[in-house]
This record gives sequence, C-alpha cells and structure tokens, in this order.
Amino acid sequence: MLRYMLINIVGTLLRGFPLPCKTGLVRIGNPGRNSPVFLTGNYCVTVERVKRVLEKSGIDCYLLIANSRGINVWCSAAGGHFTNHDVISALKTSGIERLVDHRRVVLPQLAAAGIEAKVIGERTGWSVIWGPVYAKDIPKFVENGYKKSPKMREVEFPAVQRVEMAVMWAFPFSIIVALLAFFLWRSAVLPLFILSWLLPFLIFISFPVYSGLLARGKKKSRLSRYTVIFDFSRVPLLMEVSFLLLLVMYGLFTGNLSFDFLLRWGFVSFVMVLLVSIDLMGSTPVYKSGLHEERLLRVVLDEEKCTGCGVCVQVCPRNCYEIDGIARMPRAGKCVQCGACIVQCPFDALFFESPDGRIIPPETIRKFKLNLMGRRLVRV
Repeated sequence: MLRYMLINIVGTLLRGFPLPCKTGLVRIGNPGRNSPVFLTGNYCVTVERVKRVLEKSGIDCYLLIANSRGINVWCSAAGGHFTNHDVISALKTSGIERLVDHRRVVLPQLAAAGIEAKVIGERTGWSVIWGPVYAKDIPKFVENGYKKSPKMREVEFPAVQRVEMAVMWAFPFSIIVALLAFFLWRSAVLPLFILSWLLPFLIFISFPVYSGLLARGKKKSRLSRYTVIFDFSRVPLLMEVSFLLLLVMYGLFTGNLSFDFLLRWGFVSFVMVLLVSIDLMGSTPVYKSGLHEERLLRVVLDEEKCTGCGVCVQVCPRNCYEIDGIARMPRAGKCVQCGACIVQCPFDALFFESPDGRIIPPETIRKFKLNLMGRRLVRV
C-alpha cells in the first residue's frame, strides 16, 4: 500500500516526464493454464494501478509489462514509442506461451492508436482483445465475458484527473517561479508560490464550465497555431479579467490599490495564466492538441469497403461510432483524431481527409506516428 501511494504521488508530481519500471511477466494471484493474460506499457503509475485493481478483484491472471519507454499507453502508442515490436517481444520472450494453453491477450484500448492487432496475430498467433480504457473497469469487463459497455470504451476528464493535471503543472511551475522570484522579487516569493498552485487548480477544476469555449475547430491560418495553443482570445483572457477584478477588490479591501500594484500583479498574473494555458486542449483527453494540425482532419468512411465488423466501435476512445449495417459516426463532433479506428480497421475502410480534400491513407497512419509537434514524422 505504501509503495502504491508513493508511486502515485511521485507519478502525479512528475507526470510530464517518463517514469519507467521493469518489464517482464508478473503473476497476479494463482494463475493457471486458462487464466487471462493482460499486457500494458511500463509506465510505473499505470502498472501499479493495474496490479492493484487485479489483486483487489481477486482475478488470477498474468500481467505482461512491455516496453513503452516509461510513457503512458496512449501517448506512447500514438507517438511510436510503444510499437508492435514491443508487444511481440513481450509475448515471445516472457515465457507466457509455456504457461497458458490459449493465445488471447488483453491490451489497453488506448494502445489501439499504434499497436496493430492484425500484425500481432500474424506474427505471434495471439489474438488481441481490446480491454477497457480505465483499469478500474477490468473486473466488470472480465465478468462480462471480455465485452465492454459504451462507458468502458470512452475517455473522460473527471475531477480526479483534472486535479492530477493541475498538480502536474503546479509542482514544477511553482518551483521555477519561486526560484526566479527569490532573485528578482524576494518579497513576493510566497504569494507567487501560492499563485503558482492556485491558478492551475482554478483552470483545470473549472474545465467543465469553459470547455465549450475552446477553439477546437479553428481553421489553420498564419496565426492559428499560436491562437489555438493559447486559445488566446477566450479562456486566458476571461481568467485574467476575473483575476484583475479580484485584485481590485483585494486592493480596495486592504487599502493597497494603486496603479503600480495593478500593473505589477496584472502583468505577472497574465504571464502565469498564459503559461499554464499553453495547449490547454492537449492537456485533456477529450480534445485534440492545439499543436496538432490533425485536429482539422476528419475521418471518412469508404462504404464499399466497410463490412460492419465493429472494430472501430471497440477502439474509439470517444464512442463516436455505431453499427447500422455499416459503421456510422453519429457523434463525429467528439472525435479527437487519434487514428485508432483507421489503424485497426481490417478492411482499410477508414481514412483521414484534410479541409482541402487531401487524403491521408491508412498505411500512412500506421507507418508514421506523431511527434511532440503533432506531425507524422516518427516512422515505425
């Protein structure tokens, strides 16, 4: 329990950095020849959470920890750091083939953005079952015969995750701000330190209030990259105006209201709000990053190729799809352009289309993964 708590605390404080753990095979409970096999990446926080859920639920199973370079499953798979080779290597070198009679492995659904179930099957003989988005749903998933409800398939941004994201920003940010203030504005070290924690919490806790204002569909222009990264005209501006009003009220209440007071703290707060708001959409699992030009793409279905197999339904993290003879996207507006449906479609019936009509075929999405700037330059 202490180890679990420490890893979660450290993982939350340093969430923006890779945190690898040892790869290999872990036995949970007393698994046998027919016990399920789960596989995840070696991001230590994820591994500990999955292990805890499996142990508490009493599921006797095997857990394979593959090399995702210490990065969470979604980011590592989409960015080419968690690949087919890593999954194949885990299956072939862990000794799991000698321990079970079946050839079924449960992978995290969010790995579908980069791991190809078809390739895993062809090269290893193991069939891939896409598990739920969140580890907490694994027991129910197993109880349901390895079938997911719509809720198990969809990413959310609940309060707990928003607090974790706020801490991820506040911890390193507050240390940097305090160090700078110590040399440049020593009397303000404590207020700035407190503000460095307060602003991220206000921004992320209040996310449901302003999420509809984020410029997720803004078209590309000369300045669009910067206006989307900061969402310059909306969220930071509203937050800064609110903060200035609080400053005025504080100044009036304490008798310290002056032009110098408002100018100094107004400027500092604006810079801090702007920094914390960098790529606000990309800091959430429910919007595409403002850094990624793929936010402007749309998923297109080739109806002649679609067989209605439903793979797209199983891997879509925003629950955009339904099957009505063939695949339909009644909730296309929720799409985060992760490409999981395109990567996994066994009939290449899905592809990306840009606003100017340019087609990005499935083979490109499978071969080239996203770098940090959202460009498909990472070849796998």
